Amino acid sequence: MIGALDTKGQEYRFVRDTLEACGLETYVIDTGVLGEPAFPPDVSAGEVARAGGSSMEELRSGNDRGRAVAVMTRGAANIAAELERQGLIGGVLGMGGTAGTTVAASALQALPIGIPKLLVSTVASGNTRPYVGVKDIMMMYSVVDIAGINRLSRRILSNAAYALAGMILRQQLEQQQGADVDDKVTLGITMFGVTTPCATRVRELLEDRGYDLLVFHATGAGGQAMEELIRAGYIKGVADITTTELADELVGGIFSAGAGRLEAAGTAGIPQVVSVGALDMVNFGPPETVPGKFKERLFYQHNPTTTLMRTTAAENRELGRILAEKLNHSAAPTVVVFPRGGVSLLDMKDGAFEGTQERQALYEGMKQHLRADIAMIEMEEDINHTAVADIIAGQLLSLLELTRKG
Repeated sequence: MIGALDTKGQEYRFVRDTLEACGLETYVIDTGVLGEPAFPPDVSAGEVARAGGSSMEELRSGNDRGRAVAVMTRGAANIAAELERQGLIGGVLGMGGTAGTTVAASALQALPIGIPKLLVSTVASGNTRPYVGVKDIMMMYSVVDIAGINRLSRRILSNAAYALAGMILRQQLEQQQGADVDDKVTLGITMFGVTTPCATRVRELLEDRGYDLLVFHATGAGGQAMEELIRAGYIKGVADITTTELADELVGGIFSAGAGRLEAAGTAGIPQVVSVGALDMVNFGPPETVPGKFKERLFYQHNPTTTLMRTTAAENRELGRILAEKLNHSAAPTVVVFPRGGVSLLDMKDGAFEGTQERQALYEGMKQHLRADIAMIEMEEDINHTAVADIIAGQLLSLLELTRKG
């Protein structure tokens, strides 16, 4: 349990007692700066401050709330990561308002995917992405402020404690029963609505060969999640069909996965087959949210909340260069599949974004900069043609086989 025992001590004591009544052992990390804890923690706030690069005396004398939150955020994350390395964490719970949520979320994000993580927060009904990131963090809206135990908060905090207990006890039960461990090799696929036919066929072909497939929706968070799971060692090969997040990063759309997209597989050295799915578009919200500087561009209303903007030839040439140079730094077995007939359901014959010049610019940008030893397979069909999907699946299977033999 991670939280401020000076201002939320009564609530943490209640949840601690509920968890212990379920038969769980608790370990409490205090992040409170303002005063003394309501009960003795296992890790003091002073220890957290030191782990964050400061001291309790400095934080209190400085009277700077922002700095105090930043220090305790770093410290909580460092301590949680160390406890996990020691194998001491079965699940984590945090509670708080904006500051408490920020501090606890940093610790939860420092833990591997799969460890139960629950965050009871006053801000859980709003934009939760800063707190969840790409980790499997469950956020529960507290409805009322976390300030005292009353008729409503008692029910909500009890639900939170029992939810975490259920997740932890399930894991213990599976271990006791000797539940079968899934020994399938896990692969990743990136997909968008406009590349669904290709991704679906590739997934089915690979599943038929006994692989476990994780499909990531290329909406920024999806790409980040895949990169994170690659770095964590979960994913052993990638069919990176839909690299559209690179376009949003370049042009300024809402689905950017950050500057590090398309780098984890290369660094990890796992086989990857890469294509150019949905690089014909940049994503925005409703029409009124599109920046005015783009008003003369070509748009397609994908749905009421998603507006797609056609990428230009110049942008495609730059995207080709970016994609090629990312792959050039790769230490992984890599194949590129380029569908000359179109890169999405919109960029094909008679489609809303049909663009032979844009595709040619994308091809030239990639071809000019791609490392000579990286194979680039050109297909006359569009990306959603079965022939393209078959090539992508077949190439990845070949790379996986070579890696296995090697």
